Amino acid sequence: MKLKRTFIGSLVLVVLIVGVSVFAQINRPFHNGSVWSITFVRMKPGLETAYLNYLAGQWKTNQEARRKQGLILSYKVIGTEAHNPADWNVMLMIEFKDLATMEANEDKDEVLGQKLIGPDEKRIQGFKDRSEIREIVADRLAREIVLEPKRR
Repeated sequence: MKLKRTFIGSLVLVVLIVGVSVFAQINRPFHNGSVWSITFVRMKPGLETAYLNYLAGQWKTNQEARRKQGLILSYKVIGTEAHNPADWNVMLMIEFKDLATMEANEDKDEVLGQKLIGPDEKRIQGFKDRSEIREIVADRLAREIVLEPKRR
């Protein structure tokens, strides 16, 4: 009787170990990728050129400096047609390695911003000036989903 219980207990233990090891080896056909900060912008009618000049100038300079410092991976500007007067027509995308890196670099990013743009008063004035030519419709943080198994 005792031998039978020991045998059944051992069998259950082996099944559990095999089950756990199989569960741990599940390969999903996708994995988490980089994190994107996305800003949806509506350029005001007739002021598109003014806003695109800002993006091609100061905004691009800032993003290039951030990329060279390793604070971001990349950035993109995507234009589209607005489907109604309240819709956005420009999407600004900034790519970060992951959320942890983005958050860990906030202080470095702030120092770089102060260096490139100037003190808070100057930055605030820039926001006020740009509000004359564009409106921020929404901001989102998104995580890329890579449709490949995660490399081990």
